[in-house]
Amino acid sequence: MSRKAVDTRKKVRVAKKFMFARLLCVFGIVLIVSICLVVRIAYLNETKGNTYEKKVLAQQSYVSNVIKYKRGDITDRNGNKLATSVKVYNLILDPQIILSDEKFLEPTMKALKDVFGISNKKVKKILEDRPTSHYYVMEDYKSLSYNKVAEFEKLLEKSDKKDDDSYKYIKGVWFEEEYIRNYPYSTVACDVIGFCASDESGACGIEMQYNSSLSGSYGRKYGYYDSGLNLVQKVKPAVNGNTVVSTIDVNVQGILEQHIDSFESRIGSEHIGCIIMNPNNGEIYAMASYPTFDLNNPSDLSAFYSKSTLKKMSDKEKHEKLNALWRNYCVSDSYEPGSTLKPMVVAAALDEGVSYDGELFNCDGGQQVADRYIRCVANASGGHGMTSLCQSLKWSCNDVLMKLGERLGKTSFLSYMKEFGYGSKTGIDLPGEASGAVFDESTMGPVQLATSSFGQSQTATMVQMAAAFCAVINGGNYYQPHIVKEISTESGAVVSSNDDMLVRRVITEDTSKLIREYLYKTVADEDGTASPARVKGYEIGGKTGTAQKQLAGKGKNLVSFIGFTPEDDPEVMIYVVVDEPHVEDQGHSTYATEFASGVMKDILPFLGNYPSNSSKKSKTKNKASKVKLPSTKDGRLIEMPNGGYVVGGYDVAQ
Repeated sequence: MSRKAVDTRKKVRVAKKFMFARLLCVFGIVLIVSICLVVRIAYLNETKGNTYEKKVLAQQSYVSNVIKYKRGDITDRNGNKLATSVKVYNLILDPQIILSDEKFLEPTMKALKDVFGISNKKVKKILEDRPTSHYYVMEDYKSLSYNKVAEFEKLLEKSDKKDDDSYKYIKGVWFEEEYIRNYPYSTVACDVIGFCASDESGACGIEMQYNSSLSGSYGRKYGYYDSGLNLVQKVKPAVNGNTVVSTIDVNVQGILEQHIDSFESRIGSEHIGCIIMNPNNGEIYAMASYPTFDLNNPSDLSAFYSKSTLKKMSDKEKHEKLNALWRNYCVSDSYEPGSTLKPMVVAAALDEGVSYDGELFNCDGGQQVADRYIRCVANASGGHGMTSLCQSLKWSCNDVLMKLGERLGKTSFLSYMKEFGYGSKTGIDLPGEASGAVFDESTMGPVQLATSSFGQSQTATMVQMAAAFCAVINGGNYYQPHIVKEISTESGAVVSSNDDMLVRRVITEDTSKLIREYLYKTVADEDGTASPARVKGYEIGGKTGTAQKQLAGKGKNLVSFIGFTPEDDPEVMIYVVVDEPHVEDQGHSTYATEFASGVMKDILPFLGNYPSNSSKKSKTKNKASKVKLPSTKDGRLIEMPNGGYVVGGYDVAQ
């Protein structure tokens, strides 16, 4: 090896030793500095840890839960609150703040015990389990009233006074605001108002239909702790929901429900429903069915089933029972309306020009239609004889109605049914509306046309019938039925309104006037089928209906009455349906007419309609209508008690 190579290797070894020495020196310095820093941190933590902790808390951001908005109120037409949200408070603990200084613990526990009765043991357990938490909800102390909160806040005021040491240093306690939904009238208008689910969204009724209007937007609280560990907050306020003003009159609604409760306790039925409506704009004053439920506790079935029965029910069964309870019969159920449909058919015949006022028809007891003979209610006496259009309604003559249906023909008949809203939803502002079922030209034969003309074989809902009837009596204008009058802000500014709900014109004013006269005589005359609907001092017009339920078997009937007042310029419309009254003789439309009479007598003054000293007296008398209907067991004619007959499987409705 050359001398030059040897020298190079020596130089490399020296350089490596020098670099190693430098690295060792740097490591030693870093180690010494680190040890000094650890010692310093330990010293500071021991001597000034609390001070620095406060500084850190003062500098860090603190965010609470969102601020909940107040859901908008639902009121009746006069401003009475049907649904409102009440502010309550939840007790919140901040364990980390309470434990940040030993002098905070005792005063805070004392205050919690004195105001809320919370034991020291319970507080200490929470602090042990959640020492680093800034947010702990006291589950047993939610929905507190403001009085309790105010009582605690008085102690906080004492803690700021130097002459009172007992409550000094109360820290880590605050109150979270929220709202709970309250229904002041409990069961009144429950089907219409609806209720809220646990997430504060509407579950049915107006609460569901107008959920977006009733809902507001959440706010937020941003805050930090100052050097004294006081929470300083900045607030982005919530925006509250709008107020929904319904068309309901709570007095009328309450009276109606009292009458329904009385009827159910005296007689009972499978279903009973009633709609009271303004025929001139589609506003619904009252809508009720049976049974009702408590809006403040809508899932409670204890009023309807015993504890032992409820215990045996599966969750699925309970859910089905609740859905049936919450179902709005007036909107969601369809049925064959029976003879209450006849005014619409007579109106169509007059308007179409296939008949005229004063025309006489010979009711000989029935009609041969295709392969069957469909009898009239007066078949046993040989028919009603010569019968006018007015008398066809007053006596509920199926024979005349079948003749009118034949003259109209299925095309015109179905066209008018469509114009009156049958077979499609009315668009009422409530969820769950059914559309009913009507024939079309491909499915309507002669028999279907005949039976449909007197209200059988096609189905309708109560709200469809009410809206169609209003068009017949108000001059021919079809208004969309609605349950909400307007939406306004908290300050009262109107956001939207349902002032103009006219959909279309169906019949002429002259036709409407004639129908009103006919229906007035149906109630006012002694021989009218609706005479039990009279109310002393009022001019009442109306029509009865009795329909045998095909699928329910013999003796199962749905009875109804639809009427209005006054005769010359209707202001109030009432429609009553009693499905299977709990009596042996179900075929009496009297159950519905007498019910309507009692309701109108009580509610009309609340709607500004007062009885006059004398009412119009009809001059029309016709003893021929007082026929006695014998029972017959010949297999062709089945008597419907006090209401009609069924022939060949088709109802002959009064």
